[in-house]
Amino acid sequence: MKNTTLGREILSWVLDIGIVLVAVLLITTFVFQKTNVIGQSMEPTLHNGDHVIIDKISYRFTKPKQYDIVVFPYKKNPSQNYIKRIIGLPGDEVNIIDGQVYINKEKLEEDFDIIDDGKLGNREFPFVVPEGEYFVMGDNRNNSSDSRYTDVGTISKKDIIGKAGLRIWPLKDFGFVK
Repeated sequence: MKNTTLGREILSWVLDIGIVLVAVLLITTFVFQKTNVIGQSMEPTLHNGDHVIIDKISYRFTKPKQYDIVVFPYKKNPSQNYIKRIIGLPGDEVNIIDGQVYINKEKLEEDFDIIDDGKLGNREFPFVVPEGEYFVMGDNRNNSSDSRYTDVGTISKKDIIGKAGLRIWPLKDFGFVK
């Protein structure tokens, strides 16, 4: 009688742990994921070592918007993820004139540094963003490998892992990413 009760208790625990593991797997696969910021390309918004929760489900129902911060795999090393800000949407004309970014001939009003002449990338400007693609840049324009460089290129919607949502580390900077 005691062995039967103990066996049921163990089976109950194994079943509960299994359900929790499946739930965690489903959530991290389809809903949220944690990523670490590596490098200074997103300063002053995000810093090296920040831990950010990525919203992986929003873009299943909506399109990415200009200024969203997104995570995507680097084309030359898919195991390495990049985190950048969407600047140009499909069909937009992106241009850089005197270190300032222009979208469809209108200067972006942003608080980021002017792009140094040597940091314009190897892409020809003006550049029209292909349909289904997004032009991304780091907030630290002079220290970012982004769509200005053909090795990063524009990002397909299907390659976007998710949208940066919540910074969870360091605790002093805890909050939603803007």
